[in-house]
Parts: sequence; structure tokens; C-alpha cells
Amino acid sequence: VQLVESGGGLVQPGGSLRLSCVASGLTFSDYIMGWFRQAPGKEREFVAAIRRSSGSLFYADSVKGRFTISRDNAKNTVYLQMDSLKPEDTAVYYCALSYSGTNGYTTKYPYWGQGTQVTVSS
Repeated sequence: VQLVESGGGLVQPGGSLRLSCVASGLTFSDYIMGWFRQAPGKEREFVAAIRRSSGSLFYADSVKGRFTISRDNAKNTVYLQMDSLKPEDTAVYYCALSYSGTNGYTTKYPYWGQGTQVTVSS
């Protein structure tokens, strides 16, 4: 499985960005794809996830109401629309995939992308 993220960059506080993650080399038709982030000096944290088959959504409390995760099954692509961005959203954002489990919060993700930098600053 290969995961390739794109869409990161520099944005002012209050601005928006949309991240994309394209998956290839998939073995099974159903999976959960998640977004995580890691800021300098901090542990990696869960941001959001979506299940391919059911469209079930999972969000961290810190991004609810500001971030939206969505999917395009035909393109094996998941998006993370980030609105009302704050300086504390600055981090490297990683896409991850799991074939097992049904809960995006607790499933283990064995496949990871290389990450894309998001910087929120004026």
C-alpha cells in the first residue's frame, strides 16, 4: 500500500487548506483512512478518519466543526478540508490506512504516508 499526501502549505490564521491522500496498491476493497498530525516536540495525534464502505466519520474534538473529512471511492482518495485554521493546527499531517477494525479512533494503522507540512501563521 502506498499513500501520497498533498495540499499542505502556509496559510494565515482563519484561512483554509484542503489535503488529499491517494491510496494505491490496495489489496482489499474496504478500509479506514485516517489523518494524523504531529507538531514539533509533541506526540502524533489523531485528527479524523473515514470508513470507505459506510462513510462513517470520526473526528478529534479539537477539529470538530472546523475540519471535514470526505472520500472519493472511485479515486481511492480521501480529503481533509480544514477551515478556520489556527496557529495550533501547525503540524506535519499524515495519512494512514487500516484494513481492520470499524472504529477510526481505536483501529491500528499499519500503512502511512510521508506527511505534508501545514503551517498556520501571519
